[in-house]
Amino acid sequence: MDVEKIIAQVTQKVMAQLSGSEPMDLPVDLGEVAGRFEHSLLNPDLSMERIVAGCMEAKKYRFANICVTPYLVSTAANCLQNSGIKVCSAVAFPHGAASTAAKVAEIRECTEAGADELDVSLNLVAVKSGRMDDARRDLDAMVQAARGRVKLKAIYEQGLYTPEEKEKVLLMIKSSGVEFLKISNFLSGKKAAPEDVRFVRGIVGRGVGIKIDGGVKTLETAMSLFGAGADRIGLTAGPAIAEEALKRM
Repeated sequence: MDVEKIIAQVTQKVMAQLSGSEPMDLPVDLGEVAGRFEHSLLNPDLSMERIVAGCMEAKKYRFANICVTPYLVSTAANCLQNSGIKVCSAVAFPHGAASTAAKVAEIRECTEAGADELDVSLNLVAVKSGRMDDARRDLDAMVQAARGRVKLKAIYEQGLYTPEEKEKVLLMIKSSGVEFLKISNFLSGKKAAPEDVRFVRGIVGRGVGIKIDGGVKTLETAMSLFGAGADRIGLTAGPAIAEEALKRM
């Protein structure tokens, strides 16, 4: 049986379970769904007022974290103080075109401002130029800057890579010492898909956590991604999906 048929069958089963026509046998307990969401508030036109409101949502639903731009890390950290909700930010996002020194400085500034987790962009130009040693040195410098201070998620912008580049980048991330890998679809517009999680998990194994994002709007989609092996999902629709999960419990 090919992979597409397996995915279709799993998705059909999950949707049937969520609709109540089959017994519940889900990859993640419905009560744990929100705790695996990263509440993404990274659009450049977001105000501080919206970030504060997002922090209130994160507290209400007990999301894993709230993701904000570096400028708003301190605002989010103050709002979430003593709540148990983490603050995440994105370094050199989305293009990864900043110098290594700039990325290291951004990691330090975000950490000092109160970030607990950071999604870090790789040197995409180096990868596309076949200069994997430069990309590795860039990632190693970020890992060293973050070590013992903040959790790192290396961004794997999958839509930009050839099959050969995908394998090289994933193996580089696997051996780098980062805690998480983020399957990103930001620059390609591709939707998050279970087959992408399975592909990445097949290369990096179980030693690296996987976060995926890209237009996740429904509980069914989230469950299919968790079933494929994702540990976290980055999304803007977290509150709506969390509400749906609560109603189905």
